[in-house]
Amino acid sequence: MTEPVADDLVASWAETDLGVRGRIRPVVRAPAVVLSSAGDQVDPAAPGTVQLAADLVATMRISPGCVGLAAPQVGVSAKVFCVDVSGHAKATEHHGTFVLCNAEVVEASRNAKAREGCMSVPDLTGDVKRASRLVVHGQLPGSGREVRLTARAFEARALQHEIDHCDGLLFLDRVASAHAVHPRKTYL
Repeated sequence: MTEPVADDLVASWAETDLGVRGRIRPVVRAPAVVLSSAGDQVDPAAPGTVQLAADLVATMRISPGCVGLAAPQVGVSAKVFCVDVSGHAKATEHHGTFVLCNAEVVEASRNAKAREGCMSVPDLTGDVKRASRLVVHGQLPGSGREVRLTARAFEARALQHEIDHCDGLLFLDRVASAHAVHPRKTYL
């Protein structure tokens, strides 16, 4: 295994690097089985993985308020997700749009509670405690390059949310109690 490269490779990544056009896919809603099953590791250079990565970005882009989307949310049991918090009011720093394959958290600290929503659970939000500083190791689709990404605040939260999807967890699995679940007040 080669030493993963730093954040700058993630920040310079662009969906055009994939070389394929993304297609819009329907978003799966709970209680679909794919949302509660751990996804499979993928070959980040495989054509199917590259197309999936492009499809995730395309679907995220047309979904109002969406800052991330994982493969299980489009019905594919795989450890692939995209994130882009750059347009969100709560994002103070970010890496722009990126897709990671086979991502895992290698460091997490500074837990904080905040409200989360999800396209796969459109009628609810929940108060979830997550790390506000995070280091993630993963691979870029297409090239398969290993990367190590340090994220903070809102971007760290989004990464954890998407990694959870890849592991078969919803934000509802992370709330402390039923009192931490709320009806969604605003639909984007």
